[in-house]
Amino acid sequence: MTAPSPAAPAQPSNFNLPNVLTSLRILVIPVFLWLLLDGHMWWAFGVFVALMITDKLDGDIARARNLVTDFGKIADPIADKALITAALIGLNLIGVLPVWVTVVILVREFGITLWRMVMLRRGLVVPASKGGKIKTTLQALAIALYLLPLPQWMDLPTWIVMLAAVAVTVITGLQYLWDSRKQ
Repeated sequence: MTAPSPAAPAQPSNFNLPNVLTSLRILVIPVFLWLLLDGHMWWAFGVFVALMITDKLDGDIARARNLVTDFGKIADPIADKALITAALIGLNLIGVLPVWVTVVILVREFGITLWRMVMLRRGLVVPASKGGKIKTTLQALAIALYLLPLPQWMDLPTWIVMLAAVAVTVITGLQYLWDSRKQ
């Protein structure tokens, strides 16, 4: 007599706290953009920070409570890209950020996302790197600084943080591609 094979662990429901947070993040992005474009900078800043906190929370909760789902794996990066895209384009539209910054960041973001999809079709999963996490943190910090109605003397430090975000964005994008050549 053979022992019964252990059952595969049940997949968590897609209706869980991390996925609700991710979905709410996506739904609130238009509110954030409206606040930004309408000149409510403190409110836009507050909503942006809240959305970035939910980005951190949903991943931490999903991993800690074993609630990682395919929906979350797909929706979370979409929410991240949508928020950063909305923020950068919004900052362009109100005239405080040069368009080239947005173009460089978004070409890298969407280019690496498409490249990851191609790699996935080849059976290779490309996880986020430490550099990618630093990139996201720098982008969020730079955007937050632009959202704050700071005194004029903060223009240079804010610009320097954004340039650092652009540099790390480009470097980590190139690093992903370089590392993939080694595989």
